[in-house]
Amino acid sequence: MNAKGHLFAAAAVTLALGLGATTANAAGLFTLASKTFSDGQMMPKKVANANPTGKAPNCVGENVSPELHWTNVPDGTKSLVLLMFDPEGRAPFGVSHWVAYGIDPSKTKGFAEGSASKDSDQFVGGKSLMGVGHYSGPCTPPGQTAHHYTFTLIATDFAPGELPAGLTREDLTAKFGSPPSPHVKSVAGLVGLFINPWHK
Repeated sequence: MNAKGHLFAAAAVTLALGLGATTANAAGLFTLASKTFSDGQMMPKKVANANPTGKAPNCVGENVSPELHWTNVPDGTKSLVLLMFDPEGRAPFGVSHWVAYGIDPSKTKGFAEGSASKDSDQFVGGKSLMGVGHYSGPCTPPGQTAHHYTFTLIATDFAPGELPAGLTREDLTAKFGSPPSPHVKSVAGLVGLFINPWHK
């Protein structure tokens, strides 16, 4: 083989190794996903908050929390934090729909559909804008484009019982200190859309 042939062969091997490493790295990424909806797509009507009293007409669903699961939790992670936030809600402030933390990754690999619609021993409940520690679904106002309900999963070095219950989103983020926080191992995200009137 001439010099040019050796050069092309070396380049091919390098490319193959690089692609292999990329694939391996992608396969090992910390991820958050749902069987209830796909990332960046419309969520089903049932996940919207309910209106049992008739006083919240923008809440058109059943408050069924979506199924959520995660993979490849980083080494050294002691607990997970899960936040759900609507950046378009009550602009410019946004709406905190769910604050959950103290999730033990050695015991909990995800939440079944509907399981987080009430308090659970699988997570420590914080305090959403609605004043509860469990899931509170969308109450998207009519006449607006779809809101982007953002689920953020954070791998942390906080022990599962280290943080007290009832923390708001702001209280919780303050526990992490100034960025980049030494308490964060990695982060994963998922976005579900909702619009009122609901339609696919």
